[in-house]
Amino acid sequence: MDSVKPLAVVTGASSGIGLALAGQFARHGFDLVVCAEDAGVAAAADRLRGLGAAVTAVRADLATYDGVEQLYSAVLATRRPVAAAALNAGVGAGGAFTDVDLADHARIIDLNISSTVHLAHRLLRAMLAEDDGRLLITSSVAAMAPGPYQSVYNASKSFLQSLALGLREELRDSGVTVTSLMPGATATAFFHRAGMDDTRLGRMPKDDAAEVARDAFTALMHGRERVVAGSVRSKVLGTAVKVLPDRLKATGQRYLSRPRPGRSRTS
Repeated sequence: MDSVKPLAVVTGASSGIGLALAGQFARHGFDLVVCAEDAGVAAAADRLRGLGAAVTAVRADLATYDGVEQLYSAVLATRRPVAAAALNAGVGAGGAFTDVDLADHARIIDLNISSTVHLAHRLLRAMLAEDDGRLLITSSVAAMAPGPYQSVYNASKSFLQSLALGLREELRDSGVTVTSLMPGATATAFFHRAGMDDTRLGRMPKDDAAEVARDAFTALMHGRERVVAGSVRSKVLGTAVKVLPDRLKATGQRYLSRPRPGRSRTS
């Protein structure tokens, strides 16, 4: 790898917002370590190399402790400081709380929460030793609302929002910044994988992942606290959700996320 270029780490990078974020880093002169659990990470790495970046692709399941350590070992093997990291890997599961398998709820917690804490801890120690670095944590507009029919997912995003803001305050006097990314509904495979194709939320218009990534990258590079990224619609929603009472937000989420009558998530 060209040691002159800064190095960025991106998780969930085989598709969607993660791949678009990795593309932003590549276009702005970063080399990359990219990670995803699926085989698509290899094809994503090839696309990113076409943008001029040197890319290390890691296929690992970050929902496991060993998977996070596998990724971190690959980062250490570059022998380069990490200038920026986008902790973006995440998963959801739509449906009534008791209809969703407990194992699926646990995977949301393991991937969205545990892996983010684990990897952030590894990366931030090194960034602080350099007194330089930028960390992006992908939360969601959903972090600001109770989440009937995707209750564990929304709760996980609330955790990530709190984590990002808490870390940012801790690191205020250092050269390291933490930014919370809060996208709205985005055109990725997320809703299909979460079993939400038949919900109003699954069918509604979605933001472009490339637009979300551009907003996120700009905010990260400017060291901003948070960014509601994507369309004007999502930004207006992000503003409105701040002031609405939780009861109304929960009612709205129920309307959007409730499965079609007679359908369970696994039917």
